[in-house]
Amino acid sequence: MNLVIDIGNTRTKWALFDKGVLVIDQTFESGLFLTMVKEIFEVYPKISRAIVASVKKLKNKEFEVLSLFCKTHLLSHQSSIPFKNSYASPNTLGIDRIALATAAFYTYPKQNTLVIDLGTCITYDMMNDYGEYLGGAISPGFAMRYRAMHQQTDGLPLLEPEDHIDFIGNTTKTSMHSGVINGMLHELNGTINQYKDRFEHLTVILTGGDAQFFVKRLKNSIFANSKFLLEGLNYLLEYNKS
Repeated sequence: MNLVIDIGNTRTKWALFDKGVLVIDQTFESGLFLTMVKEIFEVYPKISRAIVASVKKLKNKEFEVLSLFCKTHLLSHQSSIPFKNSYASPNTLGIDRIALATAAFYTYPKQNTLVIDLGTCITYDMMNDYGEYLGGAISPGFAMRYRAMHQQTDGLPLLEPEDHIDFIGNTTKTSMHSGVINGMLHELNGTINQYKDRFEHLTVILTGGDAQFFVKRLKNSIFANSKFLLEGLNYLLEYNKS
């Protein structure tokens, strides 16, 4: 049984895979890593291998504790990857993006695949039909846009997303909602169309914490998969067994 752990900026996600099949996944606050690890192994003592992907530097103690329970691989730029990486600065490519590209490589082999991760930031990652990772884009995420308007001005409030917002805002709050939500929709649809113009038979995957908010609003045909990054980590764990 494999344990995969994804440590993000605010949340930590973990999942168990048994023979390639996802058995369970849960989310914790990122500061509860050691507590989370102990609880996992109390309930699932048959875990034999683990992989950790962290956008933040993992503390030595955290890695050492996890390694006491099973063989552990810390995903890094020195890890083996199954695809050709044509990113101009491979040592700066985000660990999360490596996992997403791996999931695209295995799940949609020999297909042009664009993975859009709606997390703290929005990341776009392109895997072509030759199994070559080309790169993509990074832009501010949902919550980040609301925070930026609040923190960088004196008068704008900090808002939470709302459903059913008209594109013409008739108050300051609805104008802000329109700017964020419709702005992101236009960005997403426009970016997908740019990729479709260049790559034939493009498969588009939407993942990340805010994916469900936008999946029903996008005009383009997409596949939503909230577990895509976790699946990519499991593929990488298997690939780096040796």
